[in-house]
Amino acid sequence: MSQSSQFSLLRQRRFGPFFWTQFLGAFNDNVFKTALLTILTYDALNWTSLDPGLLNNLIPGLFILPFVLFSATAGQLADKFEKSTLARYVKILEIAIMAIAAFGWMMHSLWLLVAAVVGMGLHSTLFGPVKYAYLPQHLKPEELVGGNGVIEMGTFVGILLGEVLGAVLVVYKPWGIELVAFGTIAIAVLGWQFSRGIPHSPAPEPNLAINWNPVTETVRNIAFTRQNRPVFLSVLGNSWFWFYGAVILAQFPVYAKDYLHGDHSVFVLLLTVFSLGIGAGSLLCERLSGHKVEIGLVPFGSIGLSVFGFDLYLASLSYTNTALVDIAGFVSQQGSVRILFDCIMIGVFGGFYIVPLFALIQTRCDRKHVSRTIAGMNIMNALFMVVAALFAMVLLNAGFSIPQLFMATALLNAVVAIYIFSLVPEFLMRFLAWLLIHTVHRVHTVDADRIPDEGAAVLVCNHVSYVDAIVIMAASPRPIRFVMDHRIFKVPILSWIFRTARAIPIASAKEDPWLMEKAFVDIAQALHEGELVCIFPEGKLTSTGEMNEFKGGIRKIIDRTPVPVIPMALRGLWGSLLTRSPGNPFERSFRRGPFSRLSLVVGQPMEPAVATPESLYQQVLNLRGDWR
Repeated sequence: MSQSSQFSLLRQRRFGPFFWTQFLGAFNDNVFKTALLTILTYDALNWTSLDPGLLNNLIPGLFILPFVLFSATAGQLADKFEKSTLARYVKILEIAIMAIAAFGWMMHSLWLLVAAVVGMGLHSTLFGPVKYAYLPQHLKPEELVGGNGVIEMGTFVGILLGEVLGAVLVVYKPWGIELVAFGTIAIAVLGWQFSRGIPHSPAPEPNLAINWNPVTETVRNIAFTRQNRPVFLSVLGNSWFWFYGAVILAQFPVYAKDYLHGDHSVFVLLLTVFSLGIGAGSLLCERLSGHKVEIGLVPFGSIGLSVFGFDLYLASLSYTNTALVDIAGFVSQQGSVRILFDCIMIGVFGGFYIVPLFALIQTRCDRKHVSRTIAGMNIMNALFMVVAALFAMVLLNAGFSIPQLFMATALLNAVVAIYIFSLVPEFLMRFLAWLLIHTVHRVHTVDADRIPDEGAAVLVCNHVSYVDAIVIMAASPRPIRFVMDHRIFKVPILSWIFRTARAIPIASAKEDPWLMEKAFVDIAQALHEGELVCIFPEGKLTSTGEMNEFKGGIRKIIDRTPVPVIPMALRGLWGSLLTRSPGNPFERSFRRGPFSRLSLVVGQPMEPAVATPESLYQQVLNLRGDWR
């Protein structure tokens, strides 16, 4: 997919009506919620005697309460029933909720409006499992990252526009309340019209027996998700993002008013730059990931969330204005540009963090259980957002300022990230691989789609440098078990990387017959479990740039476990700092330049019967060509 084809999905019936349905739902949610929060922040005395800071944390918490109570049921419904019909029923429910909210606006009834907030939370709860389970049903694997990026961009642009429109409309005199009341009904009706164009989406489990007990189903759902460790920890990572975002966004109204001394237009500006950042980061994921599910972007996003979250605290301390200002006045103040830059970069790195997690969950969970997995994720999201609201209220009541709350959240994010990445080192491994091929090396892949998305296979490649495995890993859509010389496996620093990647060390029968036999047993087990295994049949790094003879171990592997064999060739690594080429390594690396270009070429899969060391040698040699 190219960058333009990412948006070409909007012109297709399999994606366009669904996109606009979810976009308008997010848009309407935020027109309503932001209008309510704005009026309670800037005109609280006419509505309630409760503290605006308390309400700014309480109302978002009430919005996500239905996620805790009804997500388990919503996931079952989305797996049992056809999704386009469910989407239309959810849109009809939205129209009814907005009608109740309109009555609350006209009667100045805060608690009726709060009830509508809970109702819109229910609307989002029911639509969530449909939203993310729909995408893998209608998009190709190579379209998932781009499609998720467009969805996340649309969601946050919808949030942005809804927040801007809600904040602007509600204070418009003299018809602001009426415009919000009846405008939200009109948006709900438009969303229902688009939902009628969503194509038929068959139910994956039409015979599923619904468990109406939300407690037992929630426990069962989360227990099922936990069986797939990468998916479950991706769900936790996703939920942590919503904790982080909920804490930051909930403070914006009071932060803009009391710390930046801005009118409501400054609040709108903060929301705008944050949401634009999320949209930009979500769209950039497709380009940075190379059109595949690249979870290496997740640690990158997490680093940015902590760095710029902490800097937002520092920037807030350097802001000294105490006079009431509008947007123009705020931007002219010393330190304002830094605050806005931090907000937009938190959004950008949030996009890098969240889009690959969604794509990983969609591609690696049981396809018959996608909706219930998403529902389990929504339950976790809701719990984390409830905790976020409590976390913010406790710290604020303990005397923390809002900038200090930003700092605490950024530091906590760093701790959580280290914990999650220690549990699933694949995230960090892919990040190191992604960093390598986007900094030191510029990697071009040829026919990388020949690496299978599922099922066992043996990858065979020439051995040029100490980072061959990392380059191959970065090009693969899924984890690979590498078989490597036990001496390379023990190289300092790289050894930790190889252990983390569950590489399989091997030795010759002369050096260590026990280790050699153990390696073949581990390889057979990995292939039996449907994993990819990569070997370097030369058995050692080349010291001349020419390929060494392929040893017979590959035949032994295939004889034990007959699976397809995929030849590959690395081009362009020879002569780099991490090869065994003769001469001064620093001098030759300098001659190559700071950024070297290399290629990974993937050949056609070979049947086990014809995959001999000699035939594989010739295939790899042909793929390598004249490049070293």
